[in-house]
Amino acid sequence: MSQSSELIQSAQRTIRLELEAVNGLLPHIDADFVRACEMILASKGRVVVVGMGKSGHIGNKIAATLASTGTTAFFVHPAEASHGDMGMITRDDIILALSNSGSTNEIVTLLPLIKRLGIQLISMTGNPESPLAKAAEVNLNVHVEHEACPLNLAPTSSTTAALVMGDALAVALLEARGFTAEDFAFSHPGGALGRRLLLKVEHVMHAGDELPKVQRGTLLKDALMEMTRKGLGMTVILEADGTLAGIFTDGDLRRSLDRAIDIHHATIDQVMTTHGKTARAEMLAAEALKIMEDNKINALVVVDSEDRPVGALNMHDLLRAGVM
Repeated sequence: MSQSSELIQSAQRTIRLELEAVNGLLPHIDADFVRACEMILASKGRVVVVGMGKSGHIGNKIAATLASTGTTAFFVHPAEASHGDMGMITRDDIILALSNSGSTNEIVTLLPLIKRLGIQLISMTGNPESPLAKAAEVNLNVHVEHEACPLNLAPTSSTTAALVMGDALAVALLEARGFTAEDFAFSHPGGALGRRLLLKVEHVMHAGDELPKVQRGTLLKDALMEMTRKGLGMTVILEADGTLAGIFTDGDLRRSLDRAIDIHHATIDQVMTTHGKTARAEMLAAEALKIMEDNKINALVVVDSEDRPVGALNMHDLLRAGVM
């Protein structure tokens, strides 16, 4: 067997074993998992994640995921906790302790102090009979049959299982809190992600004189002139009272030509899309993008609380703004 074949087989075996480890978590999403979620949701403090070695690296990631999805959390190194960092933890906090064996010395050493302070403890271990699991109010079982390491020594499947359980916990809490895209944005203000999530429709829409608009009854040829002047590939159609009657886009024009509509004599009422999908100025631009994608359209009218058009935007605007 060639070395390349051996490398491929090794990698595939690793992935299969880790898939088995993740699938093995499904039966462990049970009453203990629900209790852990309820404890965190009811807490007035933060989630303090602790873990040594590879479990510490996973714990760091779990803390970061919790913090970015609505659950205030941070990581404390358990060895440092024994030398002063326990002062970072209050009685209102909840400790989430990761240890595959459940007997990591640096964490077990902290248990008497955690109990004395009355701090609630959630463990995440691969051994429900371990000292850590037994000391915790609830244990999240992340037991795996085999590590992906052929020596069954290096933390591989076990750390993957812990990471996935942490994600499951974070997402369950996110949904229970009703965490929104806008909430998420304030945890991710930097870079492309921040631009995508913090930008609102009002920041990218065309308003005032830039908004193409015509009244009901306008001849189609005059509506096309308005579209050409404003250059958005669409126009808004207004009712007599100024509320939204419909929208007409380049796509509607192509469909009208297929129907052999006489563009010189037809009115906009005959060819417009009645009312159409809309957005609000205070909406996140990312939400407007989702409306467009879900409905397979390229433009949106922005309306106020009385359904009066105040702006418009299209896919090109969102692309230029870095939302896409």
